[in-house]
Amino acid sequence: MANVLITGGAGFIGTNLALHLQAAGHTVSILDCLITGRAEKVHGFPLIRQDVRQPITGTYDWIFHLACPASPPHYQADPLFTLTTAFEGTRQVLQCAHTCGARVILASTSEVYGDPQVHPQPEYYWGHVNPIGMRSCYDEGKRAAETLAFIYRTQYQVDVRVARIFNTYGPYMEPDDGRVISNFILQALHHKPITLYGDGAQTRSCQYIKDLLEAFELYIQLDPILLESFFSIRNMALPVLNLGNPQEYTIKMLAEIVLNAIPESNSSLCFRPLPQDDPKRRRPDISLAHACLGWTPKVLLTEGIARTVDYFRSVS
Repeated sequence: MANVLITGGAGFIGTNLALHLQAAGHTVSILDCLITGRAEKVHGFPLIRQDVRQPITGTYDWIFHLACPASPPHYQADPLFTLTTAFEGTRQVLQCAHTCGARVILASTSEVYGDPQVHPQPEYYWGHVNPIGMRSCYDEGKRAAETLAFIYRTQYQVDVRVARIFNTYGPYMEPDDGRVISNFILQALHHKPITLYGDGAQTRSCQYIKDLLEAFELYIQLDPILLESFFSIRNMALPVLNLGNPQEYTIKMLAEIVLNAIPESNSSLCFRPLPQDDPKRRRPDISLAHACLGWTPKVLLTEGIARTVDYFRSVS
């Protein structure tokens, strides 16, 4: 069993991951400054209340580096904090891993592809990102974090593996996080207008949290020699995998699926102007993850949304 540190562990993905790893018998500690996470979510786990940008001490087998505001309302609230957390926080995690010999999964994001001109997005695509837009503190911060991972892997032999996470949803999402599915569910449960931006024709691919956790577990446990061989024959100096569900839905379709899951809702669709740099299409090419890990997502969107609706009903 592994001794695990989860940075940003009091957030949505971190909470689910901590519970998942604990159930599998691992020892889990949480590092979180609680800017966007909540301590009560991880009650019972050792909590290191610390800014990830400060030096990290301790000896760990695995580090899952999730610490960074990840939803637009949160990361745009303090762009400098977001950018420096993405860069300096990642540097501190990688330095800790270099010192103690830990294996690291860096939680990157589909946002590194920006508003993509290649569809679906494979890992070798370099992206189409505005470096001076409203989303750039997060997009470019995560791209810089991947560069740090490349440097620490090639120069210092740190075993770091990058996961580019596409839209993920499920229990323990924060009601104010601004993500599309949680927004729609809460608006529908409270009989408020379902807010769509633009004409609702932009697309997203949404994976249920359980599928992501299974991918994380396979990825972190993969033998380093096998991992190195897999990526070297593909001329990739850094292990990078898209982790997401390749089923693609328009935003309007997602809203309609949510409304079908909440039949008592009186909500109707409300259209507003499209925000700056909002991606028009988003869908992962997961052929590398399937070949490397034998992983494909299993939870159907309708099933996952029903489970997430049940969660929000229970906490409302």
